[in-house]
Amino acid sequence: MAGGSIGDKIGLKEELIKKACSFAFKAHKLPQDKYYLLEKIRTSSEANLIISFSGSWDAADWFVSKPFGETKIDLELFPSLRSIGNDEPALVNEAFLKRFNLILGKSSIKSEVNKAMTEGKQIIFTGHSSGAAVAILATFWALEEYLNPTKNQNHKPPFCVTFGSPLVGNHIFSHASRRENWSSYFIHFVKRYDIVPRIFLTPCSSIEQNFSSILQSFTPKYKASSQDSIRRGNVTCEFYSTVMRNAATVTSHAACTLMGSTNLLLETVTNFVDLSPYRPFGKYIFCNGNGQLIVISNSDAVLQLLFHTAQLSDLAELSEVASKSILEHLAYEDELQDSLEMQNVVYLDQLEDLPLSADGSNSDIATTSTALDGLGLSTRARLCLRAAGELQKQKNRNEEKISKEIKEKAQGSMGELEAYKATCEIHTGKGYYYAFKVQKEGKDFQANVKRLVLAGVWDEIIEMLKRYELPDEFEGKQEWIKLGTSFRRLVEPLDIANYYRHSKDEDTGPYMDKGRPKRYRYTQRWLEHANRVTKGVISESSFWAEMEELCRWNSNKKPFEGIKERVVQLEQGIKKWIDKGELTKNVFLKDPTFVKWWETLPEEYKVTSCIGSLITLKV
Repeated sequence: MAGGSIGDKIGLKEELIKKACSFAFKAHKLPQDKYYLLEKIRTSSEANLIISFSGSWDAADWFVSKPFGETKIDLELFPSLRSIGNDEPALVNEAFLKRFNLILGKSSIKSEVNKAMTEGKQIIFTGHSSGAAVAILATFWALEEYLNPTKNQNHKPPFCVTFGSPLVGNHIFSHASRRENWSSYFIHFVKRYDIVPRIFLTPCSSIEQNFSSILQSFTPKYKASSQDSIRRGNVTCEFYSTVMRNAATVTSHAACTLMGSTNLLLETVTNFVDLSPYRPFGKYIFCNGNGQLIVISNSDAVLQLLFHTAQLSDLAELSEVASKSILEHLAYEDELQDSLEMQNVVYLDQLEDLPLSADGSNSDIATTSTALDGLGLSTRARLCLRAAGELQKQKNRNEEKISKEIKEKAQGSMGELEAYKATCEIHTGKGYYYAFKVQKEGKDFQANVKRLVLAGVWDEIIEMLKRYELPDEFEGKQEWIKLGTSFRRLVEPLDIANYYRHSKDEDTGPYMDKGRPKRYRYTQRWLEHANRVTKGVISESSFWAEMEELCRWNSNKKPFEGIKERVVQLEQGIKKWIDKGELTKNVFLKDPTFVKWWETLPEEYKVTSCIGSLITLKV
């Protein structure tokens, strides 16, 4: 789709994009002991602060280990950069992370950002080359610090504008940025042949012989002799060929996955070939060299474009394209100035409907097809983009499917279990945990049927999440967090009662160690992340399991001092959950299992217990 000012579409004025580009390249001239530039810019409507990071042309600042130089992200600094349910941290380039940590620790950037945020300025982090990678990490840090939803902050979200940025992290960067609704704040400009955004699709061992030489070609003051140029020309051709060959392997594997291939060779290829973990994220704007800008946000499609747009054409020679892949990395300013003036912009939104060839009957299709031609995209490349769009649609359909199952199966079962819980408390005077555990009446059997129905629905949801078959935004949506929390609080006590009723702990071990299903672990993590609280072990829905273990300790006549600390932690948790309204006193006061456990505690301890005043021993 074409049309509309790009500044309006992406939320950042063209004037600021131009300034960001200029300052990103200006930062390369900084002395080694200065890592960034601060530029205050005032537009007609607001004050802005541009922070541009310098890059490095030292190979050690790009790769610190083999094969790809990745490491787990520091979750204390970047708590959102993880898959919540899977409890999987993002992988990030270790060299870039070390450089960012150095800047954060040695410079005054924290105070500068805090001052600008407090004053209501719009901050734009920017950088070119490896400076762009640092800008990305700085933006994530600022988003974590100043857009925490639990702090009721009213700060303007920072933007990140990069030029020729290398890839920084794995697929979880994209997953997490979309879940947190941060993806639109990252804008990456990439020239069609620029080699740097493709470099990290290649293992270090494949390029290390030539990498330092290539980096020297990027230095602003680099000048080569004629003989040196010939030698470097050969190095450049070899470097370009190696990077693109590895990019082909990564994107082909990804394309097969997009298209649902069941080829056994695809499943085993990773056992023989190291595939790069790095993936694009955020909004990409491809500059095709003819003044046209192509905007795309689907990260799976961007990965395909990084390979297919930099291919040799029928007429171009390897040496020509290889040289261009280096030169374009340093030529963003002039082209961007012209392109932003022309406003010839195409937005690739409905990827599943991309034309495979020109169609003059529809102006939008013709414009889009021309843009794809300008990027040199073959029919195969367009099919890959279509597959990326179709995958996103399938994820949305999967969410619609489970929403339907929640309405048709889960809601009714939840209502019947709520009624069962109330009936147990009102008519028997005992809690539903105890009633379900002893299974003396027909209604207990019916409650078990509903428990199993709900387990089936939620297990299906969890399996989809494990395979990333649901939209990235899923785990951050309030409606799913609320549904998951209600389900967990109502149903998990029944799972625990069933576990200990059948003495599964004797064979398998404690419920919390070996028996707790993922459907409860995942939904607990959703709520903890939404509330930005530390991951807990025992929750308001699983404390019954801890109580059962403490009962077992007491029944074996073991000394109280051996479990006193656990008892204190459990009771502190119960008081906290009652104070927050997440538990009611009736949940445990009417339950014989809880009362029996309480009675076994030493009298001198019960006097000092934080929940002692809440307990009335009436069963």
